[in-house]
Amino acid sequence: MPHTVAALYQFVSLPDAAALQAPLQALCESLGITGTLLLAGEGINGTVAGSAEAIDAFLAELRSGPLLGGRLDNLECKLSTAEAPPFRRLKVKLKPEIVTFDGGRTDPTRGAGETVAPEDWNALLARPNLLLVDTRNAFEVALGTFEGAVDPGTRTFSEFRAFADGLDPAEQKEVALFCTGGIRCEKAGAYLKERGFAHVHLLKGGILKYLETVPEAESRWRGDCFVFDERVALGHGLEERPGHTPEETR
Repeated sequence: MPHTVAALYQFVSLPDAAALQAPLQALCESLGITGTLLLAGEGINGTVAGSAEAIDAFLAELRSGPLLGGRLDNLECKLSTAEAPPFRRLKVKLKPEIVTFDGGRTDPTRGAGETVAPEDWNALLARPNLLLVDTRNAFEVALGTFEGAVDPGTRTFSEFRAFADGLDPAEQKEVALFCTGGIRCEKAGAYLKERGFAHVHLLKGGILKYLETVPEAESRWRGDCFVFDERVALGHGLEERPGHTPEETR
């Protein structure tokens, strides 16, 4: 039976992140869920897998159950499937940030840019003088990216700040950002907004939502999309792509 995989995140104030660690661990264990969840004062991030029923129950608890008290009512989540178990164990970790960038100084909840639905993304890319930037790391970009996208050449996401500092808000009137699921775009977009970029666009739901939503015949995506689990790469329709190994992409 296929395993349901949920890639999820939300930037939201969680001052009680440490107190949530043990209950979330127990919840996942009771449902037979494996994968990784990251908790920080700025929110939650992770990818987990289990039966369809288990993932449904887990997401329902996050979004509307008493454990989080309704704070994850805007949880971004992409669902896909895996034929083999994509994770070997469960990890629920406390971190300074849910995606490592600058120690938490950049706050996406203050404004990260305008989100663009996947079905509207192609029209945005057709605009003249648009700077399209892939916010992922170089080994991910090498596996696949959008036509015309700039590769910042980063080894880690925190290096994106140096790339962004080299851009001039006066010259780049419109910037479009994308990443795997949306989380890095929000941090990068917030950083650009703080630096004075007036028009920043973010692909809502990231590459995964685009591949799920946009028909392959209309797609501007080329290649496969790296994912951080045993499947390694996904293609259009979020189908597993054979032939890739973790070692080849790092």
